[in-house]
Amino acid sequence: MATDIQRGGPAPAWPPIGSERRQWHGDADSGRSRRAELNARGPYEAAVPPSISTLRLPQLDDETVVAAEDAAIDLGRFDGEVGAIAAPFSAILLRSESAASSEIEQLTASAKNIALAELGRRAGPNSRLIVGNVRAMEAAIDMAEDLDTSTIIAMQAEILRDDQPEHTGRWRDQQVWIGGDYSNSPHTASFVPPHHDRVPKLMEDLVAFARRTDLPALPQIAIAHAQFETVHPFPDGNGRTGRALIQAMLHRLGVTRNVTVPVSAGLLRSTRGYFDALTAYRAGDVEPIIRALAEGSSDAIANGRHLVADLTAIRSRWESATSARAGSAGRRLLDVLQRQPVIDARLASSELQLSARNAQNGIDRLVEDGILHQIGAGERGRAYEAREVLNALDEFAARARRSRAR
Repeated sequence: MATDIQRGGPAPAWPPIGSERRQWHGDADSGRSRRAELNARGPYEAAVPPSISTLRLPQLDDETVVAAEDAAIDLGRFDGEVGAIAAPFSAILLRSESAASSEIEQLTASAKNIALAELGRRAGPNSRLIVGNVRAMEAAIDMAEDLDTSTIIAMQAEILRDDQPEHTGRWRDQQVWIGGDYSNSPHTASFVPPHHDRVPKLMEDLVAFARRTDLPALPQIAIAHAQFETVHPFPDGNGRTGRALIQAMLHRLGVTRNVTVPVSAGLLRSTRGYFDALTAYRAGDVEPIIRALAEGSSDAIANGRHLVADLTAIRSRWESATSARAGSAGRRLLDVLQRQPVIDARLASSELQLSARNAQNGIDRLVEDGILHQIGAGERGRAYEAREVLNALDEFAARARRSRAR
């Protein structure tokens, strides 16, 4: 693959965003005082991002170049290592990536509640949104080879289809903004993305950039992500969709092939640096977001290896602890429990292609072995948890956020 990293000599600068004046008329039904309503009217400045589809990369310093190249190599190595293990780590890592990406948006939930939501049980709104993000990540991987504007719209739809379906299926048709004092005015916002009239053309340009094959992978992915977050093409779900785009591009460019490396868990360790890097991109400096993605990838790989080691050790202990014979429902459930650590007889029956009664017999055997524990004391609609797996997933999340303030 050709690369377009500039190493010395003159190189074009990356263009910063421009701005344009737009008129804001306010909302007569906002319920604010007349003074506040008047302050929320009048012209405001909206961003005008540059077209990037044909741009060359600017000159990068040697440290950034090395970090990006090393991260791409390490991502591929981790993908190969985990992909070669005969265990359901792909589903586990994808769920971990989805939870970490959601946590960047202040959406948190325990591994148990996420698993309950996947089972269709009551688990709280954050858990449902995280499950939506799992679906978006799955869609991103499935549609990576056909990346275009429709597939990006489909990714966002998977995130919000259960909670905000009215905000899915199309680009936004209203002005949005980030931060500010007024909930119904962009005037004091910390950043105002482009007016919605500009979004369709900008997204066509972004997809053309993302589909190029003449750029080094990590810089290309980082810039595409930063441009996506700058355009902010949806009313909601932009951050999570933008990080799903990272995963789609990792697969499309062949950096990863087997698993979803939880890059968002690496970004979560320094959300301040991540958001500052997006701000720097808008000023025309691409290096901070490239370094943030490279460093986040390295952190994610280290944390992911820890999780894989924990789950491998748990499975080894289960093999020694269970009294279920080889080929029985109980023994076959051990594989299911690593990727679905909360189950019931219905799910076990579906996974094992057995009757609900035989599946329940397998569950009961694992309860006797201390591998599964019933949730609650009810007799109807019983659910069971593999506590060791849930603890390992929660510890993964805790490691990801441990240095969050740095």
